[in-house]
Parts: sequence; structure tokens; C-alpha cells
Amino acid sequence: MNLHKTVFALALAALTLGSVPALRAESAVRPAQSETAAAKSSGVVNINEASAEQLERLPGIGPSRAQAIVTFRKTHPFKRPEDLQRIKGLGKKTWNRLRPLIALSGPTTIAASAER
Repeated sequence: MNLHKTVFALALAALTLGSVPALRAESAVRPAQSETAAAKSSGVVNINEASAEQLERLPGIGPSRAQAIVTFRKTHPFKRPEDLQRIKGLGKKTWNRLRPLIALSGPTTIAASAER
């Protein structure tokens, strides 16, 4: 009886250890989420001048959050990209996805994305 448990434990360990390098290789190949968002969207959004519709092109920004950005910047123009984090409901994860897609000056060049 103990022999069966030992064989089972060894087989289970071999299966588990055999799959670990495959998981590591898969995670090393997969790009970070912010890189993926940047790759899907080409261009940038000028957060000081973009319309609410243009702001909605950013990942994680819907109509209400876009309007909150427009309302906020009327009294508090953005001086640093990090100031965008002062918008209620815009947390660190969303900020990390947005960072490569925002600008403080210049034209808004981001294309409308088909996916959300």
C-alpha cells in the first residue's frame, strides 16, 4: 500500500516539475499589459485639449470618466501626466495602461479602436 502512495507521489511530482519550465517560458514571452495596450492603440491623446470622445479612445476610459477628465481640467490643467491620477476612479492599474498613450501638448493622434 505504501508503495502505491510513493509511486503516485513521484508521478505527481514529475508531472508538476515537468510543466514548470513551460509556464516560465510562456510568461516570459507574454508582453506586459501596458505594452499590449500601447501596441493595440497607435498615437497619443493630449489630455489638456482632447474632447471627451477622443479621451474615450483610451483603454479603461468610458463616457463618464472622459467627462470627469474634461470637467477636472477646466479648473486644474494638467501640468504632469501623473496629475491624471487625481481623477476619481482612475487607479494605478489604469494609469499604467494609459501612461504611454497620453501627452500634455501637441495633437491628439490616437486612432479609434474597434475593441474595448
